[in-house]
Amino acid sequence: MYFRDRIVAGRMLGAELAGRGLADPVVLGLPRGGVPVAAEVARALGAPLDVLVVRKVGAPFQPELAVGAVAEGVTALSEELIAQLGIRRVDVEAIAEAERGEVARRTERFRRAAPRLDLRGKTAVIVDDGIATGATARAAAEVARKLGAAKVVEAAPVSSLEARRSLRGLADEVVALDYPEPFMAVGCWYDDFRQTTDEEVVQLLAAAREDRREPAGAGTP
Repeated sequence: MYFRDRIVAGRMLGAELAGRGLADPVVLGLPRGGVPVAAEVARALGAPLDVLVVRKVGAPFQPELAVGAVAEGVTALSEELIAQLGIRRVDVEAIAEAERGEVARRTERFRRAAPRLDLRGKTAVIVDDGIATGATARAAAEVARKLGAAKVVEAAPVSSLEARRSLRGLADEVVALDYPEPFMAVGCWYDDFRQTTDEEVVQLLAAAREDRREPAGAGTP
């Protein structure tokens, strides 16, 4: 299955998710490319939209090997893996601190002064434009749990089967419109896969907040 662009893909994914009866959903777009998709999903679900900025904490000797993840106000480390690899705690903490700083910078850039949406007791619908290896999706699911989400749904227009398998036990549901094999890269399944800019993310979040703002005088007798 090929998608014209992220907006069309988001509308298709939103229609699929709308039929699943998700309770009290909050849609979380993974910046940057996941946010245009997430904006359409949020509209289809009538749900609030936020970003979830996630940074992997890599092993000191192999940065690609994630030993944890950090997000806004959350650090989730794999104590078992850290112990197995014999990594000094002080080294892991130094890397985590650097990543926390990057999370703070990116979150401020995207959300500006808006507060983080509360996930406690909610269904966190984590949306990206595609799930290739599942590494970021796994980190996002763990973070959403730490933030109190009662249920975690990972959603994308396209996903690899490997990523879907890797999310078992972390996400309650994994929803994709297609699982092509061989998967190749996410961009292969889009006609238009131009880079999403920071400003586009900011505008989409602001528009979603405006859409959900109660009209002046509403609820007044």
